[in-house]
Amino acid sequence: MNRIYDVVILGSGPGGIQAAIHASRKKADVLMLGRMHKSSLFWAHVENFCCQLKITGEEMLETGKMQAENFGTEIIEEDVLSILPQGKHFQLTIESGRTFTARSLVLATGTSRNRLGVPGEKELLGKGVSYCVECDGGFFRNEPVAVVGGQSAAVGGSVTLSHTASKVWLINDRFDVAPELLAQAREQGVTILENAEVAAIEGENAVTGLQLKDGTRLDVAGVFIELGAKGVLELAATLGLELDETMKYVQTDKKQRTNIPGVYAAGDICGPPLQIAKAVGEGCVAGIEAASYSKRLKTAQTDADKETD
Repeated sequence: MNRIYDVVILGSGPGGIQAAIHASRKKADVLMLGRMHKSSLFWAHVENFCCQLKITGEEMLETGKMQAENFGTEIIEEDVLSILPQGKHFQLTIESGRTFTARSLVLATGTSRNRLGVPGEKELLGKGVSYCVECDGGFFRNEPVAVVGGQSAAVGGSVTLSHTASKVWLINDRFDVAPELLAQAREQGVTILENAEVAAIEGENAVTGLQLKDGTRLDVAGVFIELGAKGVLELAATLGLELDETMKYVQTDKKQRTNIPGVYAAGDICGPPLQIAKAVGEGCVAGIEAASYSKRLKTAQTDADKETD
């Protein structure tokens, strides 16, 4: 028989884990889906989270997973393939083909970071390759680094890095930002390489260099890939979710409610700032609210059943 959960959480990053902890503490029957290593936090090194000194993202997530399980959360490390509304419930199908029904959902899938798709990128992830200047920039103090991307995240990231890194290259085939921001990068000493593309990231146990398609080689210790994030149009299409004006993020209110009753969202999927603290706070609210919604739904169903007896 298809099992019914009070709360099903999509995503096992900081927002999803915090939602699971709080929903389970509310005595809800909670299922959390997703692979932790897909969270951008998993590969990060954290030093700007309240009350926490330097720690790896992997350590944070492993601890959070243990906490959620201790409070009763069931965890399945598979991704959701489909979500279909089913009356006031939702039917989910995961990779293995198993299906579940949820009274409420918490969407905490984060945003998918765009990849370069070049040799060395995957192999050196967390070893000098990063997708977050704010997360990992501090670990390259007095080191030469490169930022790849042509929009505000990349150009702004190069400016941030210029204050700590020994040398910063900003690389892209074209730039689509306000002229003032690009000028600021130049003023900060950032070397801007226009009409340039990355061919490969070099290194074995750590990044040692960057190879461009024109044959140029840069000696760098870090490569920050800031190509933007994919939107959530696929999810919105199946559930009818309302997105923000950029069509990239799910629109929520202060209780993390979406426009669909019973569907909540938390973390990067709700938009910037893409920070752990924000994800955890929103996950807390979403988990509590989803558990309360599920309880009200069950109570209403019980009362309706009594009336028909």
